[in-house]
Amino acid sequence: MLDRIKRIAEHLKNATGGFVPETGIILGTGLSGLGKEIDVKYAIAYGEIPEFPVSTVQGHPGKLLFGYLGGKPVVAMQGRFHYYEGWTMGEVVLPVRVMKYLGIQRLFVSNACGGVNAAFETGDLMILNDHICLFPNPLIGKNIDELGPRFPDMSEPYDHSLIAKAKDIAARNSIPVQVGCYVGLTGPTLETPAEYRYMRVIGGDAVGMSTVPEVIAARQMGLPCFAMSVITDMGVEGRIEKTTHEMVQRVAEKAEPSLTLIMRELVASC
Repeated sequence: MLDRIKRIAEHLKNATGGFVPETGIILGTGLSGLGKEIDVKYAIAYGEIPEFPVSTVQGHPGKLLFGYLGGKPVVAMQGRFHYYEGWTMGEVVLPVRVMKYLGIQRLFVSNACGGVNAAFETGDLMILNDHICLFPNPLIGKNIDELGPRFPDMSEPYDHSLIAKAKDIAARNSIPVQVGCYVGLTGPTLETPAEYRYMRVIGGDAVGMSTVPEVIAARQMGLPCFAMSVITDMGVEGRIEKTTHEMVQRVAEKAEPSLTLIMRELVASC
């Protein structure tokens, strides 16, 4: 796997003239519009990258964007890879590994998810301050020492200083934000009422099908992480509605301008 990561990174370095991004960004379902804010110098479809997975989910365009956001060099994934698509966990986190070898110093992640905290509303933005991993851990298997330690510390999965900056940016721009714990599940089914209750009982504020594996891989490699969710539907008793992927996309797209503003200013501040 390490050789594969290095081959992909070398291919991308050659394809972008040695462009060195400082921040890696993963754009979730319905949130790929942040790419419009990037002064794109190179856009490379996943299918054009040797040995790279290809996104199969609607709402994930499947491109790597190299350019400038807030005046800072970034690489952004327009679309990610999910365990439920049939990828191995190693492949799910492969892009994070590759971005590290391209030179990123931090990872920003976005996602669309369901809320299980009764204080939340559909359309809310939530800054992640912790997570609960109910995926198979992406670090299971033979450890590759060059990527990081066998037992990485996870006492601060989401960087406290980045969270504080994001909260300040939101306050200055009158954008209400929630802060909470994200529970990562495999999917692809949306949760039953009993599962929603379980997520809340174990300490979750929101539940989704991504982000956690990527953050685990990033933290193993020593990358500070920041993540934001759009609450696209509610999993609270009495407020549960039938939900489709298309509905999730519509709500995420409506919340996108506020999330984009926070992400752009946060990148610029680093």
